Amino acid sequence: MEARSDAGSTRRMVAIVLIVLASLIGFFSVFALWIKRQALETDTWTRTSSQLLENEEIRDAVADFLVAELYANVDVEDQIARRLPPEFQGLAAPAAGGLRQAATAGAQRALEQPRVQAAWENANRVAHEKLLLLLDDELPGASTGSGVVTLDLRTILAQISNQVGIGGNLADKLPQDTAQIEILQADELEQAQEATDLLRTLAWFLTALTLVLYGVAIFINWGRRRETLRAVGIAFIVVGILVLFAHRIAGGAVVDALTGTAASEGPAQATWDIATSLLLATGQAIIGYGVVIVIAAWLAGPSAAATWVRRGATPYLRQPRFAYGGLVILLALIFWWNPTEATRRLPTSLLLIALLALGTELLRRQVIREFPDRVTTWSPEGTARRLADRMRERRERRLASPDVAAAAASPQEQRVSQLERLAQLRESG
Repeated sequence: MEARSDAGSTRRMVAIVLIVLASLIGFFSVFALWIKRQALETDTWTRTSSQLLENEEIRDAVADFLVAELYANVDVEDQIARRLPPEFQGLAAPAAGGLRQAATAGAQRALEQPRVQAAWENANRVAHEKLLLLLDDELPGASTGSGVVTLDLRTILAQISNQVGIGGNLADKLPQDTAQIEILQADELEQAQEATDLLRTLAWFLTALTLVLYGVAIFINWGRRRETLRAVGIAFIVVGILVLFAHRIAGGAVVDALTGTAASEGPAQATWDIATSLLLATGQAIIGYGVVIVIAAWLAGPSAAATWVRRGATPYLRQPRFAYGGLVILLALIFWWNPTEATRRLPTSLLLIALLALGTELLRRQVIREFPDRVTTWSPEGTARRLADRMRERRERRLASPDVAAAAASPQEQRVSQLERLAQLRESG
C-alpha cells in the first residue's frame, strides 16, 4: 500500500512538472506562431495592411507622407509659376503653400476611395510576395548582398497628384525611390533568411511539443486524470493572461520608442493595435479554451451539481445518434461563429473536432457506467423496459383478482375461504 502511494505521488509530481514546462514552452510558442503568421503569410499581411488603411489616424499619416514625398520631388511652386502670367508669378509661393493643405485634404479623401485602397492592398501583396521569395532565396537576380524589399506607393502618389491638379505623366517622371517604404535592407538579408527558417520550425514544433507534454501529463497520472485535466485548463488560462499582459507591456514600449511627438503617437498606437490584433485574439482564445477544459473537468467530477447534469443527460448520451448529432450541431455553430484563428485553419480545426469527439465519447462511457438504468422511453432499451413493466403490472393485477386468486388456491383453502365468507354474511344479517 505504501509503495502504491509513493508511486501515485511520483506520478502527480511528474505531471505537475510537465504541466509547468508545457506552459512555459506554450507561452513562447504563442509569439513564435504569431510572428510566423503575421510576417510570413501573404494573406495575413495583406489583410492587416487593409485594416491599417481603414483606420483614420493611419490614413491621415499616410496622406501626410505622400504629400511630403510629392513636394520633395516636384517643384510645385515652379509648376504654378509657369501657368501664371508674369505679373502674378509672385503669388506662386503662397499658392504652393495653400495647395499643399488642399493636397493633404485631397489625399485623405483619396485614401478613402475603394480604387486607391485596392492599389494599397495590391502594393502590399506584391511587396510581401517579393519579401518571401527573397527570404527563401528564390527571387531572380537577388542575392545576400543586393536584396532589398520596398513598399512602392508611387501609383497611389500619382493618383493623388492628379486629383489635386498636379497631373500629367507624373508617375513616369518621379525618381525610382520616391514614395517607397523600405521593408528589408540588403545587409539584413542573410540574418533574415536564417531567422525565417528558424521561425518556421519553432512555430509548429513548440506548439506541438506543448500539446504533447500536456497530453503526457494527463496520461501518466491515471489515478487523478480529471484533476490533471483541470490543472491543464488552469494552465491554459494562466498562459493566456500572461500573453495579454506581455502584449500590453510590449505595446507601451514599442509605441514610446517609435513616437517622438504627440502627433505621431495616435498612428503608432493604432498600427500596433491592428498589427498585433491576431496576437491579442490568440491570448483571448487560449483563455477561452482553458475555461472550457475546466468546465469539462468539473462536469466529470463527483459534485452534486455535476452528477445531476450527467444524470439528466444520460438518456441522450447513451444513444450515439443523439450524442454525436448534438456534437455536429455544436461544431456547426462554432465554425459559423468562427470566433478564433484556430477555426479558420484546417489543421487546428481538425484537431478541435478530434478533441471534442474524444471528450464526447469519454463522457458517454462514464454516464453509461454510472447510470445503467437511465434510459428514455423512446429508445430501444426504454421500449423493451416499458413493455416488461406493462407485462409485470398486468400479471400482478391478474393475480390480485379474487376469481384468479380463488382458482389458484388449494381445495382446503377454498373451503376455509367459503366458510369465512358465510360467517361474514351471517354477521351482516
